[in-house]
Amino acid sequence: MSDKPEAGGDAKAPAKSKKMLIIIVGVVLVLLLAAGGAFFFISKQRAAADEAGEAAPAKAAAHVTKTAPVYLPLDSMVVNLADPGGEKVAQIGITLEVVDAKASDSVKAFLPTIRNGILKQISKRTSTELLTLEGKEKLAKSILREASIPFGGGEDDEDEEEVATTSTKKKPVKRRPPVAVPVEGVLFSSFIVQ
Repeated sequence: MSDKPEAGGDAKAPAKSKKMLIIIVGVVLVLLLAAGGAFFFISKQRAAADEAGEAAPAKAAAHVTKTAPVYLPLDSMVVNLADPGGEKVAQIGITLEVVDAKASDSVKAFLPTIRNGILKQISKRTSTELLTLEGKEKLAKSILREASIPFGGGEDDEDEEEVATTSTKKKPVKRRPPVAVPVEGVLFSSFIVQ
């Protein structure tokens, strides 16, 4: 009789060990899934933080280097135009956009020379030319060139235009390194042609 209860006990032991093995495997699978989910979640957060970390310095650098423009208004100019008969005049208000306040002071030092060049550029134009948008844009470019001449720029651009319009042969043009010019743009505050 003692053999029979032992045989029944052996049958219960493997059933318990199977249950225990299934529970252990289940717990291990749950732990592995939780660890994998945590790894995936953390790696996503790190990737997002790296993208934000790279974009933030670029945005900060853009804000640091970009400053508010400084404007230097010139006195209004009344100029006779190149129309036949000399009866047409233009009254033009010009504002120069300069790099910064320090550049504004350096431009002010050359203002008589710059105004003289601007007056000459305006007096070369006709009323029909100045009434078109293209004519105004061309005048603005020539004024910008005149404003850059005292600082070592602008003369090469004019020479290239003259070579292109007066000669059909292409002459090699000597290129100078770019010059840092304090005047960045030309704005018209008033523009009247009579």
